[in-house]
Amino acid sequence: MWTALFSAFWLGILTAISPCPLATNIAAVSFIGSGGEEKKHVISSGLLYSIGRSAAYVILGIIISFGIAGSAEISRFLQKHISQFLGPILILLGLVLLGWIGSGFSIQIGAEKLQKKAKKNGFLWAVPLGFLFALSFCPVSAALFFSALIPLVLNQESFLMLPFLYGIGTSLPVVIFAFLIARSSAYVGKLFNQISRVENWIRNTAGAVFIVVGIYYCLTHIYGVSL
Repeated sequence: MWTALFSAFWLGILTAISPCPLATNIAAVSFIGSGGEEKKHVISSGLLYSIGRSAAYVILGIIISFGIAGSAEISRFLQKHISQFLGPILILLGLVLLGWIGSGFSIQIGAEKLQKKAKKNGFLWAVPLGFLFALSFCPVSAALFFSALIPLVLNQESFLMLPFLYGIGTSLPVVIFAFLIARSSAYVGKLFNQISRVENWIRNTAGAVFIVVGIYYCLTHIYGVSL
């Protein structure tokens, strides 16, 4: 179970530093940084944003997971064939992380309008802002959530904790930057530049690992090769 908990959290971090979610997190930091000199408001904004993102993933994960698990036929089918599906899913996810497919797709659900309202009306808007940003999927975040986290949730039957940890992972940079902004905004720009450099290496490494593991699952569970 500890492996599953760490995996969900790591998938969230991997999502957070991918280009599209990183852009929304930068927007969130911009909102948080505009909260004036009140340190408690800056930190509260970061934590509330994290709660909003986590709530979105928990609700979405519960709806999808219970919808699948609630169907006896689908549930039995997945129990029997999930290992066979996992290989191709991991390979597909790896290709997305490497940027070889799906690079032009994204979903934005009114996030820009809400961000403007949030800046105007105060830090309590951080919750709906985080919630809506979480639902603004792009190829990497969609692949990590639907193709990696949801199968993990179904396998572990952890419909609350795993999506929650995933949400915490996706918002971790914003929480860190909120504390940095509260102490000294001079560090924020430098840290963002470092994350942008590291993101490409982490994403490509993860993509390669997913493809290798996916090939292993295909060979062992589809073709019956003993390795």
